[in-house]
Amino acid sequence: MIGIVIPAHNEEELLADCLQAARMAAAHPALRGETVRIVVALDSCTDRSASIARCFDTHALMLEARNVGKARAAGAAALVAQGVRWLAFTDADSRVAADWLVAQLALGAEAVCGPVIIEDWRQHDALTRDAFYRAYLNADGHRHVHGANLGVSTLAYCRAGGFPPLACSEDVALVGLLVETGARIAWSAAPRVVTSARLASRVRGGFGDTLAALGRR
Repeated sequence: MIGIVIPAHNEEELLADCLQAARMAAAHPALRGETVRIVVALDSCTDRSASIARCFDTHALMLEARNVGKARAAGAAALVAQGVRWLAFTDADSRVAADWLVAQLALGAEAVCGPVIIEDWRQHDALTRDAFYRAYLNADGHRHVHGANLGVSTLAYCRAGGFPPLACSEDVALVGLLVETGARIAWSAAPRVVTSARLASRVRGGFGDTLAALGRR
């Protein structure tokens, strides 16, 4: 059994597309019918995110932490308790490729760090877009860490102690713990995820703020 964790804070505009993509990845024929369970960790939501999550074949986990590290950890804990062998993480403003899970598992690693793809640059000028592409490597051997494109075996996740309760960079912290505990990590561009380039970041210091900082340089 495989698990997908998606933290969400007021994501009514993008959550349905995210969940539709996750559901397609869960139904990929190369998984040979293996059960995939999707948990949406709804953190302090005051919009329609909860009702949208319930329209899909997901488990809606409600919490009031306003902390993405706690949200990811809560979703992972729920799935570990159900006996999943692999945990895949993405974000509510992102769309995973149909072969996302297949690509993660095919690498034979204990953890997989994948890059992100931006398709819509309308909120940014050309200088910001060009600065991003100069600094960003979307190829095997990259060293990017994104909660939107991350996978880890349950054994390695538990050995590392799971996500720290951080409001930002919880994904980077987990990967650091995985390195410290000797996990075999694949830094691969094979698992593909399209993510939002919105300026209205849900997390201070997150990907949206990184893009905004590029625009100010």
